[in-house]
Amino acid sequence: MSLLIEEEIQDRLAGLPDWTRQGDSISCVRKRGSFAAAVIYADAVAYLAEAAGHHPDILIQWDTVTLTLSTHSAGGLTEKDFALAGKISSLG
Repeated sequence: MSLLIEEEIQDRLAGLPDWTRQGDSISCVRKRGSFAAAVIYADAVAYLAEAAGHHPDILIQWDTVTLTLSTHSAGGLTEKDFALAGKISSLG
């Protein structure tokens, strides 16, 4: 999969208001109110990731889940990252 150019990255980020860019990756942070709710949310993300064959880095800190996406094999951001980010965003 080929890397997206800057203009493509900015266009896709505009459609994902909860996601921010950090270098060669995009991230979002979700607060869930409890550790159990954070783990359940991370499990839902894992289900989507497995179905997409693309896996985010997931950090759970008590009630907060931080998700980071990048296509490591391509060395940056690809369409896969934004497609999965969109599915994750649909979880709420």
